[in-house]
Amino acid sequence: MHSLFYVLFHPLNTLNLWLEDDPNASIVDVLYLFTTFSAFGIWLVFDRYQKAVNSAVPFRHPAPEAADPNWNSRVIPNANLRSHLQMPDLLPLQFGGGGRDYITCCDPANSLHLTSALADDARSIEGKIKRAKNAQVKWCETSFGERRRVMRSLLKWLVENQELCVRVVCRDSGKTMVDAALGEILTTCSKLEWLINHGERALQTETRYSNLMMSYKKSQVIYEPKGVVSAIVSWNYPLHNAWSPIIASIFAGNAIVLKASEHVIWSTEWFVGAIHKCLEVLGYDADVVQTVCCWPDQAEALTKSPLIKHITFIGSEEVGRKVAMAATEHLTPVTLELGGKDPAIILPDTDLRKWSSIWMRGIFQNSGQNCIGIERLIVHSEQYDELYDILTDRVAKLRFGSVLAPTREGYINTVDCGSMISNDRFEVLEELIFQAQEDGARVDVGGKELLHTSCEGRSYFQATVVGDADPKSRIAQMELFAPIALLIKYDDIDDAITIANGTRYGLGASVFGPHQDLCIEVAKELHCGMVSVNDFGVFYLNQDLPFGGTKSSGYGRFGGPEGLRALTNPKAIVTDRWPSFVQTSIPKVLDYPIRSLVRSWDFVHGLIMLLYADGYRARFNGLVQLTKACR
Repeated sequence: MHSLFYVLFHPLNTLNLWLEDDPNASIVDVLYLFTTFSAFGIWLVFDRYQKAVNSAVPFRHPAPEAADPNWNSRVIPNANLRSHLQMPDLLPLQFGGGGRDYITCCDPANSLHLTSALADDARSIEGKIKRAKNAQVKWCETSFGERRRVMRSLLKWLVENQELCVRVVCRDSGKTMVDAALGEILTTCSKLEWLINHGERALQTETRYSNLMMSYKKSQVIYEPKGVVSAIVSWNYPLHNAWSPIIASIFAGNAIVLKASEHVIWSTEWFVGAIHKCLEVLGYDADVVQTVCCWPDQAEALTKSPLIKHITFIGSEEVGRKVAMAATEHLTPVTLELGGKDPAIILPDTDLRKWSSIWMRGIFQNSGQNCIGIERLIVHSEQYDELYDILTDRVAKLRFGSVLAPTREGYINTVDCGSMISNDRFEVLEELIFQAQEDGARVDVGGKELLHTSCEGRSYFQATVVGDADPKSRIAQMELFAPIALLIKYDDIDDAITIANGTRYGLGASVFGPHQDLCIEVAKELHCGMVSVNDFGVFYLNQDLPFGGTKSSGYGRFGGPEGLRALTNPKAIVTDRWPSFVQTSIPKVLDYPIRSLVRSWDFVHGLIMLLYADGYRARFNGLVQLTKACR
């Protein structure tokens, strides 16, 4: 301990000796003092240099007027994506798209017109792909440090502008600010942080193990950018679904062409614009990120393009199948994240009131429009009545509305759930609920469209509880993607597992119970890609985990090292470990033309025995045979 204090305080002691002209002061003390302060100065300069080179760069991205809660616009009766066909005055004043179509963008919660976006056609899509390809040539030469700086800058901007981003999301999708903060901001920040801290590690060159025969070789895997990749994403999370594939793709060295959903093109264009601004401020070509806005009949210009080297699709099973089929044109690899019918198994003796808040959030987050939302609550028959009463009581108190509808107190209305993206599926939902009742299910809360008294939007659906549903009924088999709680009884745990696995889907799941070991056993029996134990959806907040499902929920993974590597071309490279001493040569007995078939066979047979025979005696006999064949 005395030596430690001496080393730490020696410079101070030396300075004191020289100031007092002490005869004990020596040149060694001076050198010690000089070296210490020089090292500190070098470290300080290096640290400042690192911060200057790698720190986040601030940038500005102007807010859209419609994000202001006091903004007002024209109310569109029965608003839909083609409202401009019935109301031509919704089109821009300089209308003239050269034969191209438009897409009407509106606020689903209030039916306010946002803009009429010019839809891309095949020619414009091809042009965007080519611009991305040209920009990627230089972008792929950037270092991981340079790409991390882009991620840090985006993270800084997102955190500092989170309220603005949330309001933009709410305006275009109708969700609440809390739902947007949880599903958009929190998840995107988590992904950016993972890329900054762990992205390079996932893509750095790997040295792989070798066997005895190849011990003189060095085997490595490098992860090269694919080139131009594409992402076709859904509308339920406009910010996150756009940024997530973009930041992963450009971090891997690719350019990306993002096909946004027609429902949220207004907000998506603005969010992607922030990434463009970030790239420009840092001195990079913003063409490395392209956005496509088109109708489905033009999407094959993207999915069948020979320049697209990978496709990530997030959406419905029906459209996902079409994307996968189109991708076979050039054998383009595809990652599919499709629908889900996620179960939450509630094991016997579970404290229902303890976990009811998590179930409420898992079911009604984003008004049920959540790919990993809880679609089925599978509860033991002895606890069914208690759970049904808990849920009906809480669900009946949920308030729907728009957080951007102006009020006297301010723009934040006290609402629990926002609108759905549209009312296109309301008839189907009402039919499913009616059929479930006809089959014996119980519905005491909700079940139909909600005609809001203060919001102009026609995209609200009542929060609904469907009790005692038949696990084989249509409502228990189809993905609802709506604010509907579905309760299914079971009598024993094996029955619960069978019910959970009894749909065509296999995306996520949850298991709740008082004994974690039993929960884990049940989790291992579920046919899905992800499971949370005594929680909901937390596997997505850990971005080091792969995200995806099985069966009709798709294949492939995004998220984690697996997802990042899917955006690269893994290339195996084998080199000589000691090239000056050992390199591969063909033994004379195997060299063409072969001199003796018997001796060449003995050589190969002996070599295999030496390397892989069971037991040392057999291996020794192989060595003897190999030696004789070489004579």
